[in-house]
Amino acid sequence: MILNIRVDHKTANISTMERSAKKLDDIFEEIMEKHSVREHIQIKTCNRTEFYFVLDDEWDVTTVDCPDFTFETDDDALKHLLRLASGLESMIIGEDQILGQIGMAQKKGIKEGSCGKILKTVFTKAVHVGRVVRQKTMINEGSISIGSAAVELAETVYGDLNFKKVLVIGAGKMGTLVAKALVEKNLEAIVVANRTHDRAVELARELGGSAIRFDKLDEALLDADVVISATGAPHPILSFEKVKNAVPPENLKRMVMVDIANPRDIDPHVVDLGVKLFNIDDLREIANKSKTMRREAACDAEKIVNSEFELLKRSLKDLEIEPLISNIMADAENIRVKDTQKAFRILKNAKNNEKVVNDLTKVLVEHIFYDVIKNLKDAAEKDEKEVIEAAETIFSH
Repeated sequence: MILNIRVDHKTANISTMERSAKKLDDIFEEIMEKHSVREHIQIKTCNRTEFYFVLDDEWDVTTVDCPDFTFETDDDALKHLLRLASGLESMIIGEDQILGQIGMAQKKGIKEGSCGKILKTVFTKAVHVGRVVRQKTMINEGSISIGSAAVELAETVYGDLNFKKVLVIGAGKMGTLVAKALVEKNLEAIVVANRTHDRAVELARELGGSAIRFDKLDEALLDADVVISATGAPHPILSFEKVKNAVPPENLKRMVMVDIANPRDIDPHVVDLGVKLFNIDDLREIANKSKTMRREAACDAEKIVNSEFELLKRSLKDLEIEPLISNIMADAENIRVKDTQKAFRILKNAKNNEKVVNDLTKVLVEHIFYDVIKNLKDAAEKDEKEVIEAAETIFSH
């Protein structure tokens, strides 16, 4: 059984996703403890958390009371992952970042030993489908990322960001997307802060900006016009008190903050100070525009997903019988080696080599099919018609 459990932007807002994180971790631990889990992989982004499991037993969804979660199994779970890789499940339809995030989740699972043959096959197919969709459709044409959408939100307040001072907190993948979207703007200054200072320096150099250490955030906040935060911190980076103490009252009224982290980096109560604050939920309007623009491409992508889904199911069926085929081939190889060695010994002294080879092939066939024939006879005696019908199918030409 393949099981997918997720909470995402479709069923939850940012505050619900934050509250759900602990519940989801608890469900994960319960499944690992109470079920026979062969494989598992987690995908975590700013607007979704998902787990994929391969179970040897069944799992009853009715035992969990979590209305904000989505639970899907087998075909539904597989198709969801293919759609996800294609950009069809993203808040910003067609965005490219999810493809890399799926690939990284697979690599992490392989490294940690939690990703085996089944999920490796599934995730490899998902990445392949995502690439094909982007090559054959226009779903990511003029692609908008979460990062560029965050910049667009800031522009809804100022009209443009000409001669503005922008502070980017977080130099990871999302922070990098934000920073790259800002490069095109005519900024007065861009400052990058990151817990790993070397990474902040590296990104700032690429952008022609400056880097600061995390403990210098107060100084950077002092005269920033726009603050965009995208770290992976488990708690707020900018508390109400920190912002209040760092920023003069006259600056607070013109400051725009965009929080695209999950969990949130910025205390939502900073709005009480006069700050204009946006978070992931505010991206939905931009996401809806993107969805309308890419409607035709999305239909083409759906066709590709449906076609590749059938190929994936075939691959998984092949995996199911791999052990059986391996055993059959191993038995046949043992028989081949044994009878070949016997034939070599006879050939040393034989005059009629043609007869020896002919006899060898007959013996090989007899030995290979001995157990098959015996089991079929037993099935006939026991009137096991389904066994006989299966054999007819297997050995038909």
